[in-house]
Amino acid sequence: MLTEDGKHLYVSYDEYHNLIEKLALKIHQSGWEFDNILCLARGGMRPGDVLSRIFDKPLAIMSTSSYRSEGGTIQGHLDIAHYITTPKGEIAGRVLLVDDLADSGHTLQAVVELLRTKYAPITELRSAVLWTKQLSVFTPDYSVEYLETNPWIHQPFEGYDTMRPEKLLKKWSV
Repeated sequence: MLTEDGKHLYVSYDEYHNLIEKLALKIHQSGWEFDNILCLARGGMRPGDVLSRIFDKPLAIMSTSSYRSEGGTIQGHLDIAHYITTPKGEIAGRVLLVDDLADSGHTLQAVVELLRTKYAPITELRSAVLWTKQLSVFTPDYSVEYLETNPWIHQPFEGYDTMRPEKLLKKWSV
């Protein structure tokens, strides 16, 4: 649900999973065949996992991080892992890069540049996200929703960004 001022988008678990399914359909209907899915951790892990199951393709993971402060709401320095975790040797062939959103687009742009320059076994690379914000400097190949007002997206699991074991103990103590 987008707030009236367009500054916040609240997404339920059902809406989130529906977006992943719509993304799968867009990719499928494009006719593009790929060999591997590479998701960006953390935001791309949930969509990457579901797409991996739907397309029956191996799931590789590359860790990136830029949103750390204030429960994941303040963007800082971009860190990109030096290694990709994959169940089949090294990542190669046609790769679908998956993240949750193209916010500023800087993370996706940096990762695509890195993959194209440092991973010669990748013969073709396309990107897929659930949301693309208007201010993004990167345009993904596949996206479900284009957000003109650049809202802050409240994903259904973000409560865990500030959840600590002590809070869980309090919640579940009888």
